[in-house]
Amino acid sequence: ENLVCASRIKRGRNYYEILGVERDASEEDLKKAYRKLALKFHPDKNRAPGATEAFKAIGNAFAVLSNPEKRLRYDEFGSDQEHVSTGQARHYNYYTEFEADITPEEIFNVFFGGHFPTGNIHMFSNVARDAHYYPRRQRNERAWTQEQEEEENRPQNSYSAFIQLMPVFIIIIVSVITQLMATNPPYSLFYKSSIGHVISRETENLQVPYYVDKNFEKTYQGAELQELEKTVEKDYIDYIQTSCWKEKQQKSDLSNLAKLYRDERLKQKAESLKLEHCEKLSSLIGMHKGG
Repeated sequence: ENLVCASRIKRGRNYYEILGVERDASEEDLKKAYRKLALKFHPDKNRAPGATEAFKAIGNAFAVLSNPEKRLRYDEFGSDQEHVSTGQARHYNYYTEFEADITPEEIFNVFFGGHFPTGNIHMFSNVARDAHYYPRRQRNERAWTQEQEEEENRPQNSYSAFIQLMPVFIIIIVSVITQLMATNPPYSLFYKSSIGHVISRETENLQVPYYVDKNFEKTYQGAELQELEKTVEKDYIDYIQTSCWKEKQQKSDLSNLAKLYRDERLKQKAESLKLEHCEKLSSLIGMHKGG
């Protein structure tokens, strides 16, 4: 049963299918679906293959759909794992953008108070269980554990081990060759001693900090330097915008969960979060207008 259910979750085309609810599901419907699935697939309770991945998918789906703002955006852009672009200069994969900034374990702890509820799990489900369900489950779990131990203790010859490790060797070799052939970029937004970007500079227009190597000034002067610094400023603004968006989403997630579960600790944490990158972005926009 666990394998079938985990397979269904893995095949889910969107967050509604993962939780097994309709698109017009209410807040209470989402809670009931999450409660049932989270208890069933928590790694401490379920050792079946795919259970951990299913638990993560369930938590992420609930975190997004329980946030009214995120759910509205997800319904517009993120369903059915479609890779949609904005049509502008910057492109996004809206399915991967709709990921929670709080981990599945944190969601579970908020929902159940940091531990599994006392009593039998079937108390939290409306699904009827027959009297022989738990003995069968224990026998299945013991059989599964025994099969795992036998598989781990089964000796492997050196040839099969080499075949299994061959893809890893190929990836390492390709990575090394690629690094040897690739030329280092002329600048970095961050200090990188590994490629020699240790000398700090600022762009003339917006005073954006960046790092270069010791031969930079010999190569870039005059018009070439001006063009490069325009690229530096564009990359920096893109980085600040992305970081600002993540800060806002994290604050929104925590605020929504605090309101949903009336958790004062989460509320205080959300209120204390500073939007540092958003402040930097406002400052950059002001400098740009002033220039």
